Amino acid sequence: MILKGSQRGGAKQLGLHLLKTEENEHVELHEVRGFMADDVLGALREAEAIARGTRCKQYLFSVSLNPPERESVRSDVFETALGKIEERNGLQGQPRVVIFHEKEGRRHAHAVWSRIDAETMTARPLPFFKTRLRQVSKELYLENGWQMPRGLMDSKARDPRNFTLDEWQQAKRSGLNAKTLKAQIQECWAVSDNRQSFAKALEERGLYLAKGDRRSHVAVSYGGEVFSIPRMIGKRAKEVRERLGEAQELASVAETRKRVAETIRPRIDLYLREAEEKARKEQAPLNQRRMAMAEHHRSEREALARGLDARENEETRARNERITRGFKGLWDRLTGKQAQIRKQNEMEAWFALQRDREQRHALMEAQMRERQVLQGQIAAARERHRKEVEALHRDAANYRLMSRGKAPNLTSLHEEADRKARSAASRLQDRPSAEERLERLRDGEPRGADLDRGPAPEHER
Repeated sequence: MILKGSQRGGAKQLGLHLLKTEENEHVELHEVRGFMADDVLGALREAEAIARGTRCKQYLFSVSLNPPERESVRSDVFETALGKIEERNGLQGQPRVVIFHEKEGRRHAHAVWSRIDAETMTARPLPFFKTRLRQVSKELYLENGWQMPRGLMDSKARDPRNFTLDEWQQAKRSGLNAKTLKAQIQECWAVSDNRQSFAKALEERGLYLAKGDRRSHVAVSYGGEVFSIPRMIGKRAKEVRERLGEAQELASVAETRKRVAETIRPRIDLYLREAEEKARKEQAPLNQRRMAMAEHHRSEREALARGLDARENEETRARNERITRGFKGLWDRLTGKQAQIRKQNEMEAWFALQRDREQRHALMEAQMRERQVLQGQIAAARERHRKEVEALHRDAANYRLMSRGKAPNLTSLHEEADRKARSAASRLQDRPSAEERLERLRDGEPRGADLDRGPAPEHER
């Protein structure tokens, strides 16, 4: 389970993000502990109010818990992980909020702790919390028998396509996938050896090399978003300058945006709109199925919750009726019968709790499998659209080179190919048949290339 944590403030902003249903198909409040309020926003605003009595600005500790993509993880595994996080970072007993999110057939959790100790009115220190989260993550992979990512075993083997929250938000504003975008820029770097080839490879993917505000190399997307080249490829700025030269020689971001708007957008914008409209039409039924599936799954969970609550109430009432009242109850207490009944009730209540958890988990697991099948179709449609858009940018980049006279003439290329094809066909016609070559061997003619290409010319005899 991958754990990512951060110290932060902004209680209201974080609370609204955790409750957002536009991106998450299911949002489940799992726990509110240690707060007077029983809702997410109220609890986080309460933590903010307590922090005003201190000088702490980052009074919250937020952690996301992401299990492996194809693993079905129970709630008790998440609770075990939360306990380990608290223990390693000195947050035992601190107020916390736990929320589960489901998105695209995957289930993950968010936990938020208040760092403020109400007794001392000081913030709990969190030194080296990233290292400690990494250790807990390794332990969870080993304890649950999950396949550990190579980057978690060795930080040097970390997936270079991983992205930060800022990079994800940037890509989202451009309508791009963060991981795909980072992989594309890294591919451009791998296949190029100078500035010209790198800029050409970027342009074929709808990105344009430019000079950043801090004299660094950046890539400007077709939509105008700016991405740092060194950060995207995981190289130092010095290494980038050695291959691409000084960034001062490039156009600025503003000039690049203007060039795209004046020379490239008019030529390709119509085709991009057509591709986007085609993608919308293709994905519209998939999105309708997704929304209908989410609503159906939600109604199934609500019906199960009502059924489990009704059964729990009925079983609790039946267990309470076993305990007699009055003088007979006093006699049962003296003889120890009442203690036996209470112990039996506790065991039955425990087993009933485990049974209810199993039923909830089985329903969610079946629903997520169904959702993952649909997500595969959605991902395939997105990939087709991405390839179409990339092909449009590649054609536009090649068109610009041809208009500058830097691309070979296609007509001459076709004529050269036809000439070579005719020459090869004539050589095949002059080539002796298998019977002729066998007859020459019988006549004692030596083996060699001449047997394959026919009689040798006069100057070779």
